[in-house]
Amino acid sequence: MPETGQSAQGHIPGAEAAAATAPAPAPVATTTARRTGLLVTLVLGGLTALPPLSMDMYLPALPVVTESLRSPAATVQLTLTACLAGMALGQLVVGPMSDRFGRRGPLLLGMVVYVVATAICAFAPSAELLVAFRLLQGLAGAAGIVIARAVVRDLYDGVEMARFFSTLMLISGVAPVVAPVIGGQVLRLTDWRGIFVVLTAVGVLLTLVVWKWLHETLPPGRRHEGGVGEALRTMRGLLADRVFTGYLLAGGLAFAALFAYIAASPFVIQEIFGASPQTFSLLFGINSIGLITVGQINGKLLVGRVSMDKVLAVGLVLIALASLALLLMTTGVFGEAGLVPVAAGLFVLMSSMGLALPNTNTQALMRTPHAAGSASALLGTSSFLIGAIASPLVGIAGEATAVPMAVVQLTCALASLTCFAVLCRPWRRTASV
Repeated sequence: MPETGQSAQGHIPGAEAAAATAPAPAPVATTTARRTGLLVTLVLGGLTALPPLSMDMYLPALPVVTESLRSPAATVQLTLTACLAGMALGQLVVGPMSDRFGRRGPLLLGMVVYVVATAICAFAPSAELLVAFRLLQGLAGAAGIVIARAVVRDLYDGVEMARFFSTLMLISGVAPVVAPVIGGQVLRLTDWRGIFVVLTAVGVLLTLVVWKWLHETLPPGRRHEGGVGEALRTMRGLLADRVFTGYLLAGGLAFAALFAYIAASPFVIQEIFGASPQTFSLLFGINSIGLITVGQINGKLLVGRVSMDKVLAVGLVLIALASLALLLMTTGVFGEAGLVPVAAGLFVLMSSMGLALPNTNTQALMRTPHAAGSASALLGTSSFLIGAIASPLVGIAGEATAVPMAVVQLTCALASLTCFAVLCRPWRRTASV
C-alpha cells in the first residue's frame, strides 16, 4: 500500500510521466505531493464534518421550528431522529455501492441528493415534510462518512492510516463544537430556514470541491461485481471474521459511551448541578478539545512507536475507569459530588476516546482491503445504531439523578473491553505495526 506522499502524488495528473523523465527526485515534486495530501485531508475532513454540522447547527432552532410550523415538540424532535436514522442506514447502501462503482460516482450522487434535500428542508411547509426530507438528507449525507473512510483505506495502510484517522478526528471533532454556535448566529440574522440555506451552500461548495479535486481511488480491477446479493454476502463474510467483528463491536460500544455523554450532559450539567448554559458550553468545548488533543497525540506520537492494540487497550481501560468513577460519584459513595469532580471524570472519558476510536477503525479496515466500502458501512452503521440504543437509556430514571448516564457508560465500556479481549485476542496475534 502506498504511504502518504506516494498515495497523494499518484493522483496528480501527469505525475507518472514527470517522474519518468526527471533525472532525480526534485523538491518541487515533494512539495506538490504534500499540498495534494493536504487537499485530500481537507476534502475528507469536510465530508466527515458535514453530518455533525447537519445535526448540531439545527439544535438551537428546535423551539423556533415548533412554533413556526405549529407542531408538537415530539414531532419536531423526529426531525433529529430521522436525520440520525438516515445517516445510519444510508451507510449500508452507499458503502457497497462504492465497492462496486468506485468512490467518486456514489459520493457525487450522494452530495447532489444532499443539496437538493437540504434545500427542500429550507422551504418545508409542514413538520411532516421536514421529517421526510431530513431522513433523505441523512441518507445522502451518509455518503460522505462512509466513502471518506473507504478512501482512507484505499490510500493508506497501517501506521499512515492510523495517523490519517487521527487527523480526521481533529477536523471532524471541531464540527460538533462550532455547529451550535454557528446555528445560533444564523438565527440572529434570519429564521430557522436560514440554517438549511447555509447547509445547502456548504453542500454545494463540498460537491464542487469533490468534483474538481477528489480523484477516483478504487481502480476498476479492485471493484466488486454483483448486486444486492453480492453486497450482503460480502458483509456476511466480513462479520464472519471474528477479529473484524471484535473491533467493530469494541468501537461501536465505546462510541455508545460517547453518545450517552452527549445525550445526558446538558441535563446533568445544567439541571442537576445548576450550571449556566455558558458553563455547559465551556465544559463541552473543553472536553472536545481533550478528545482532539489525545487523538493528535495518538496519531503523531504513539502510532508507529507503540502497538495499536496496546494503545487501544489503554484507551478502553481509561474509559472504563472514568465511567466507574462517575458511577461512584453519582451514587454518593464519596459523599455529595460537586460539578468539578464530575466534569473531570467526563473529561477523562471523552479524552480517552482519542485513543480508542481511531485505532478500532484502523485495525478493522486493515483486515478488509478487498471490501473497504462495505467494511466502512458496517463500522459506521453499528456505531450509530448502538449509540442510538444507548442514548435514550440515560434518562430512564427521570431528571433527578445522573446514575443512569454512568451506568450506561460503564456497561458500554466493559462490554467494549470484553469484545476486544474475547474476539480480537491481540495477545495471540502479531503485534500491530
